[in-house]
Amino acid sequence: MSSGRPRALVVDDEPDICELLAMTLDRMSVEAQTCGDVTSARELLQANSYDLCLTDMRLPDGDGLELVEWMQANGVDTPVAVITAHGNVETAVRALKLGAFDFISKPLDLGGLRKLVDSALRLPQADATPGRARLLGESVVIGELRGMIDKVSRSQAPVHITGESGTGKELVARMIHEQGSRADGPFVPVNCGAIPSELMESEFFGHKKGAFTGAISDNKGLFASAEGGTLFMDEIADLPLAMQVKLLRVIQEKSVRPVGGSEELPVDVRILSATHKNLRELVAAGQFREDLFYRVNVIELHVPPLRDRRDDVPLLTDFLLKRLANEHGIDIPELTPAARARLSGYDFPGNVRELENVLERAVALSGDTPIDVDDIQVQNAPGKSASAAHLLGDQLESVERDAIIKALEETRYNKTAAAKLLGLTLRALRYRMQKLEID
Repeated sequence: MSSGRPRALVVDDEPDICELLAMTLDRMSVEAQTCGDVTSARELLQANSYDLCLTDMRLPDGDGLELVEWMQANGVDTPVAVITAHGNVETAVRALKLGAFDFISKPLDLGGLRKLVDSALRLPQADATPGRARLLGESVVIGELRGMIDKVSRSQAPVHITGESGTGKELVARMIHEQGSRADGPFVPVNCGAIPSELMESEFFGHKKGAFTGAISDNKGLFASAEGGTLFMDEIADLPLAMQVKLLRVIQEKSVRPVGGSEELPVDVRILSATHKNLRELVAAGQFREDLFYRVNVIELHVPPLRDRRDDVPLLTDFLLKRLANEHGIDIPELTPAARARLSGYDFPGNVRELENVLERAVALSGDTPIDVDDIQVQNAPGKSASAAHLLGDQLESVERDAIIKALEETRYNKTAAAKLLGLTLRALRYRMQKLEID
């Protein structure tokens, strides 16, 4: 084999398949070496460096899954794709769980094979610069999560991200996207709970002009918008059962049919999903389809709550204060030791999102002076949930908005006078007006 071109190892005991794959790879400027059994594949992988490995499932001395397991156990980080029998979903899922990069079914679709090879060759090296999204923290649990993100980023397997509200599940999804082979493609996030059920099919799969009342033009839908990239389905537990059936079909067939359309359109999208609910419990209760659960939950990542990584609170606090200062054009606020102690001792049921809200409010209350303990408006309460904390935050903002508007009206929109009336500095008033979108 000559150097200069990407190299692939093809493992299949059928000469015709080996020849077809070698010819297809050659047209993609990829050199192919072939072998017909697991033993030979292991020897070649130990002796040579490859950019991709394609292995059949049934081999004379074992199967493709055994080869995938051996590669993972022996630190061979070559992306490996398994060739499965058509419709054998269980084998495909097992391959992905064991660490396979992707899978392709027989009879081989050469277009799909080309996309798979392209994705494998676009994988960044293990020491490549990470993407824009960053997961801050020095705790053990965050270090472990970063390691898992690095691992799953080098795969095409569906990943399900669990964790409480406000922990940063979308951030984790962005990191997986940005560190993988689809980084140059779109990242399309969607909150499944925010789409009315009657519009769901149209939003996900698109529609043709005139398909229903109000369809005044074609709409390509979220799957087509994520073509070549990643579709992040947040709060996937909120999908109605009827939509779950249709989503399962799209994942299995890798194609969509727009509402009002007559043809299936192929889609090349990686599915990432998340929810703060327990999908296993929903499956047991009959509220989430078991077959869909096993397709989206091939790999599960858990994002820990902030109370389980309290050592990260100071680092996150400093980062968020710098960001607030940049956003609002102010000096980076200081925190007194007492204020830091209160933050470190709080449970944060709303997690990182609540920490950000607490700091925003503290910056407004402190004015031009360092943030002190009284500016940190938190109180641990038994049974206080993240949703309750979120609700409380909404209520406080509503009261605050009304008070500011009333003060502005009483002073005929003289901000200096309104700030004095409210007992705030002018800077603090301007900050709160901007935050609450008061013109």
